[in-house]
Amino acid sequence: MNATPRLVLASTSIYRRELLARLGVPFDTERPGTDETPLPDETPEALARRLSRTKASDVAARHPGAWVIGSDQVAECDGRALGKPGGHEAAAAQLASMSGQPVRFHTGLCLVRQGEQPLEAIDCTVVKFRELAADEIERYLHVEQPYDCAGSFKSEGLGITLFEAIENRDPTALIGLPLIATARLLREAGVRLP
Repeated sequence: MNATPRLVLASTSIYRRELLARLGVPFDTERPGTDETPLPDETPEALARRLSRTKASDVAARHPGAWVIGSDQVAECDGRALGKPGGHEAAAAQLASMSGQPVRFHTGLCLVRQGEQPLEAIDCTVVKFRELAADEIERYLHVEQPYDCAGSFKSEGLGITLFEAIENRDPTALIGLPLIATARLLREAGVRLP
């Protein structure tokens, strides 16, 4: 197997790009253009798995020979999937619904190359939100504007102040790309890491 195969991140997320850069391997990025609509009765974990696989497969079809990383994160509160809010009102409603609640963040990961068996992983992080007052939510959203983030916060920024506790195996998963699993899958695929 080629020691330095081309690597493509099937995402234009600045958060995922910054995380993958930590591994010290060169890579390109490409927007997958995947429809992220949940299927009927699809669980949040199954949605994260399917979307990470579909994103990677869609981009891999355009880049024969390259390994493609797809990742997707779905927040789950009371059994319902919470997506990216997209705007202020939706973000405020999401944060209010998570106040005082445990929220699971399912982060799917898939490494695909045409003609190869996909390599997959899933990470689950549980965030316990503290009780949030409406004015706290407004102040937080005004400062950080996390409208492109599942769950309406940035844990690497001021979002950490919204939590009581975080339970996880990999702190990078909550940001959007579980690097421990990513490094393991890349090694399995024969990609040498520094």
